[in-house]
Amino acid sequence: MMPNMDPRQMEKLMKQMGIQSKQINSKRVVIETEDGNFIVSSPQVTEVTMQGQKSYQIAGSVSFEEGVKEDDLTLIMEKTGCNKEKAVDALKRSNNDIAEAIMLLESEKQ
Repeated sequence: MMPNMDPRQMEKLMKQMGIQSKQINSKRVVIETEDGNFIVSSPQVTEVTMQGQKSYQIAGSVSFEEGVKEDDLTLIMEKTGCNKEKAVDALKRSNNDIAEAIMLLESEKQ
């Protein structure tokens, strides 16, 4: 934003340049990547339209959740005989520690 510029002036200038923006009421934004997900809590999301192209500005409290790898799930399911849902749950509870997830599932069998 330009210093010392009134937000109304800025909006008027943007309209003159063919740029439109609007706020989007959002509860949560998730950006999925191969390594995990970026979670934006209490986000402020602005949609900006310029020359027919839309882009989004996102601000808020960001955290990262590691993704669950298929190879890890397969290994856990083979070693414990559990289903995929239980393997995912065990991995999450063990902070993606494969050995700990296997031990957790084995202890639950007893």
